Amino acid sequence: MRKQTCNVLLVCGVISSVTVFYFGLSSIECPTARSRAAQHRWAVNLHAGQNLSDLLQIPEEYNEETPLIFVGGVPRSGTTLMRVMLDAHPLVRCGEETRVIPRLLAMQATWSHSARERVRLEEAGITDEVLDSAVRAFLLEIIVGHGEPAPRLCNKDPFTLKSLSYLSKLFPKAKFVLMLRDGRATVHSMISRKVTITGFDLTSYRDCLVKWNRAVEVMYDQCLAAANGNCLPVHYEQLVLYPEQMMRKLLRFLDVPWDTSVLHHEQLIGKAGGVSLSKVELSTDQVVKPVNTEALSKWVGKIPADVVNEMASLAPMLSRLGYDPLANPPNYSKPDLLSLNNRK
Repeated sequence: MRKQTCNVLLVCGVISSVTVFYFGLSSIECPTARSRAAQHRWAVNLHAGQNLSDLLQIPEEYNEETPLIFVGGVPRSGTTLMRVMLDAHPLVRCGEETRVIPRLLAMQATWSHSARERVRLEEAGITDEVLDSAVRAFLLEIIVGHGEPAPRLCNKDPFTLKSLSYLSKLFPKAKFVLMLRDGRATVHSMISRKVTITGFDLTSYRDCLVKWNRAVEVMYDQCLAAANGNCLPVHYEQLVLYPEQMMRKLLRFLDVPWDTSVLHHEQLIGKAGGVSLSKVELSTDQVVKPVNTEALSKWVGKIPADVVNEMASLAPMLSRLGYDPLANPPNYSKPDLLSLNNRK
């Protein structure tokens, strides 16, 4: 009797273990019903009439090996235009600025650069590994959760690329797109459109050019130093003058197949699987238009003469990026900027 009872208990234990194991696997490997339904609706709307076997597939999970795309640069450098052109691609989803991602990265940078703060964290048991894991999980949650699922996800928050090196550590397969623009045009745009940027004095062209120079230098140096050449600098001027040439180059860099929809983002605004725009982002009223060259020379004649005379010394990054600090305006149609990128 005792033996029979033991056998029954043993069988029950085995069944219980198998059941727990099975449901454990289910919770890890299977998307929730809600996410599965969302993926299905998105895929049906997006790929109607297309052969799904020819497309990149939506991953079952996103992790540190996910090939994320990060788009950044100094605000008013064409980051929004780049992200809506990418959003027009049927396999890519960027979405609006999150705003919280650059703030978290700035906090992490503060903790990392302060020796005193590092000691405090280590004493609390928060090692670099623990902190990196937490930041990675937060970034993924925000990037994945704030829009529709897609085979390739990207984030566009301008100053995010000030932490490019750190992001490369968190996501070694990520690709970075650094938008570059003539600093004079960038500064005139932020001043004339009253785009508030922390640390920039919008009453002073001189101050804003110095701050632009400092910010773009930090991002550009990290871009050039990115492991495996995983960062591509893209000049705004070349993008609007030669959109197909530049987008073909960009999509090859991102390992994403060519699609002509990236040249017609304005036709996909508000459509399922297309381009979603924020009502509060200041660039929205500009990117509802097709790609155009209207903004190339709006800054000419607007910068004070004393600042123009000192341009080369105030903003040495102009020359480094291939712009002529003495030309008002430069001839942006020259191939100089393209050849600069090819050399890099």
